[in-house]
Amino acid sequence: MRKVLVCDHPLVQDKLASLRDKSTPPAAFRSLMAEISMLMGYEVLKGVATSKGSVQTPLKRAPGRKISQPICVAAVLRAGLGMADGLSRIVPQARFGHIGIYRNEANLEPVRYYVRLPADLPESFTILADPMLATAGTAIEAAQILKSGGAKKISLLCLLAAEAGVKRFHKAHPDVPVFTAALDPVLNSSGYIVPGLGDAGDRLFAT
Repeated sequence: MRKVLVCDHPLVQDKLASLRDKSTPPAAFRSLMAEISMLMGYEVLKGVATSKGSVQTPLKRAPGRKISQPICVAAVLRAGLGMADGLSRIVPQARFGHIGIYRNEANLEPVRYYVRLPADLPESFTILADPMLATAGTAIEAAQILKSGGAKKISLLCLLAAEAGVKRFHKAHPDVPVFTAALDPVLNSSGYIVPGLGDAGDRLFAT
């Protein structure tokens, strides 16, 4: 598959195993989601623009590089909020957008209900945060919303992805790379990733 990076780092995989575990309570689930998002954020942000400069150390000037473009984290409500917390720890200067989409359980199609994005989206490095890439309907719609808002540099960060979802997403958005902690092989008849981890939003918020 094109433009898919599966993060096999031992820390990410250890936390993912706990995240999948049905006995993990909501408080621990929230912490794990934030921690995995933070760890994977380092990989996603390799593509952010930087500029060369220098800083004054206690001894002399030293060369350095600084991030030179705005960073936007666009969280898909509601489960994407659990990822935003972890990403804010490594890029506290990031601006945060919110995209409200729910999946119609009858036809599995996305329904948009809320969009609020930063004004500097066209200049930003944008991380689309959506924990589960299953049928890909939500992610496809969210990426289109970002592009309609002017976003030019987008990366999709998810915790789990289905192979069929990645294929469908890249058919719609071949220019958007996908970063995930695991690729699962199957979607069930309800459109859930198998083995997956269940409903990320329900487990995150204990609903």
